[in-house]
Amino acid sequence: MQNIDWFEDYVDEETDGQVDEYDITATPNDFNVLTLFSFVEAGAVKIPGFQRNFVWDKVRSSRLIESLILGIPVPQIFLYEQGRNNFLVIDGQQRLMSIYYFLKRRFPKMEARGELRSIFDESGGIPDLILFDNRYFEDFNLKLSGALPNQKSRFHGLNYATLGEYKSQLDLRPIRNIVVKQSSPSDDDSSMFEVFNRLNTGGVNLRPQEIRTSMYHSKFYDALYKMNMLPRWRELVRSPEPDLHMKDIEILLRGFAMLLRNGQYAPSMVRFLNQFSKMSRANSPKKNSYLVHLFEGFLTATANLPDDIFFNKKNSRFNFALFEAVFCALLEKPFKEDRLPIGKADQNEINTLANDGEFQEAALEGTTRTANVTTRLTRARAIVSSL
Repeated sequence: MQNIDWFEDYVDEETDGQVDEYDITATPNDFNVLTLFSFVEAGAVKIPGFQRNFVWDKVRSSRLIESLILGIPVPQIFLYEQGRNNFLVIDGQQRLMSIYYFLKRRFPKMEARGELRSIFDESGGIPDLILFDNRYFEDFNLKLSGALPNQKSRFHGLNYATLGEYKSQLDLRPIRNIVVKQSSPSDDDSSMFEVFNRLNTGGVNLRPQEIRTSMYHSKFYDALYKMNMLPRWRELVRSPEPDLHMKDIEILLRGFAMLLRNGQYAPSMVRFLNQFSKMSRANSPKKNSYLVHLFEGFLTATANLPDDIFFNKKNSRFNFALFEAVFCALLEKPFKEDRLPIGKADQNEINTLANDGEFQEAALEGTTRTANVTTRLTRARAIVSSL
């Protein structure tokens, strides 16, 4: 799994949010390992989609388990309380899933994780039939080295069932959890995004799209995950694996937000994408299915284009502005007419747009200002033919 560092990073001019008019509480809890496992198993603690990417290898997960057995402090976990016995994991997925897999005595094979994401999409979880299928999982025996070269830890090779006297010690080991809850207003959770965004200043490495995925996870996001795994899309972003911090998901989200709601756009981009994500939770299955097919039509229409068509030729980075402008120009008519796209995208038109003076000026500074967003979409409609 790799991080995507190839995209044009547009600065959002208005990202600070107000939280003083909200009633927010943050409560520390010391749940033990067995309780946390039970919460995940019962679905009370939800990790929004396998697409959050479980990326740890067995050595790193084993070190966490060893630390818990030995009583070495581990980082706290942040949970967002959506309702009674209903929590979303905001930070701590890797730790929670390492615990879950160890107690299950199974560990996901690295080469199978792409397929596991698809299985998760279809079933809403990892069925036992898959968990105990050796094509996808292997036995989770601790993989640990000792203090000296060629030395192994006393726990090396053990699994949950063979821990002996250390099993109860692990089960009862407490882990600090910070449960964040918004009491009022009950119908507006926008401030929670700002709360978790501010965790970045405390050393918690959360990205806007990671927070957004947790806050507004829905069947629409499941549809985005499905699109994100399509082979032609992976070619267009020139990365075979999904990005750890979900930048590829954010590209798709921005494209659809601009296509469906560009007339309602107002800065900041963060708030616009949050509002669109929240609104999309109400999508019908039929609408989500249509959006998937619409995107598949877009990929078919761009199959004749070079893989780097949306990359900046000067710095080899993916150009958000060019992609979303072309995406909207190509699909605006099919979407309004509730049909699928017809025909092929024209490479010369896209190159003309990329080199257009007005478009370039609107993509250089203040990229998320309403006037510049409008200019880019207007120039795209004038230059790029709809499908």
